[in-house]
Amino acid sequence: MKLRFFVTALCLSIVVCVNAQMVTGFIRAGVNLANVTITGDGAIDDAKSLTSFQVGSIINVPITPYIAFQPGLIFTGKGTKSQSGSTNDNTYYRATSNPYYFELPANLVFKTGSSGYTRFFAGAGPYLGIGIAGKVKSDGKILGSSFNSEKNIEWSNDDPATLNYEEGAGFGIMKRFDYGLNGTAGIETRSAVISLNYGFGLAKLQSGSKSSADDKNKHRVLSFTVGIRL
Repeated sequence: MKLRFFVTALCLSIVVCVNAQMVTGFIRAGVNLANVTITGDGAIDDAKSLTSFQVGSIINVPITPYIAFQPGLIFTGKGTKSQSGSTNDNTYYRATSNPYYFELPANLVFKTGSSGYTRFFAGAGPYLGIGIAGKVKSDGKILGSSFNSEKNIEWSNDDPATLNYEEGAGFGIMKRFDYGLNGTAGIETRSAVISLNYGFGLAKLQSGSKSSADDKNKHRVLSFTVGIRL
């Protein structure tokens, strides 16, 4: 039901964009500080934060002089890292998981003022993402003997319309579809948009399990972006 809600919201976004007047847009890019929750109540380990990036475009649809609807398309990197020991130790282990998604945010944004060169804004809304690529890397030493590996992330071939069954599921495979909530705040001028964004994932990452016992690994992404108006 959650996934159907986000798909419906996306469809409504497209309808609004087609019929809206005074539509503008901007391209944006920035740095992601990605992480994954480690407990069922959503806690994260700051030491596992992974630096990645995002790039994409946002459409600005004015509703009133103070409110705008902003759907978009973003290519974004998520993931996490872990490390046990130091690279100077005789035994250590280090690993990163860095999946990439095409993401469709749909935010309702509130702005200060109705004209002028500078306006502050804040907003929130849902997002829907689809995993398309990524790497899992690991390296380390065992009693002085080095090892390393790198492989592509495996995705399930799940059809989001089949809510009670997940195609292509298995151990070590990530769910292809991600969804959640995002918030944004920042400052805009006539030529640029600077924003702080946060993605709060609601879909667990592991495929093939419906148990709530392992319902703890979900994406969290803090990003700093700069946009240029088109």
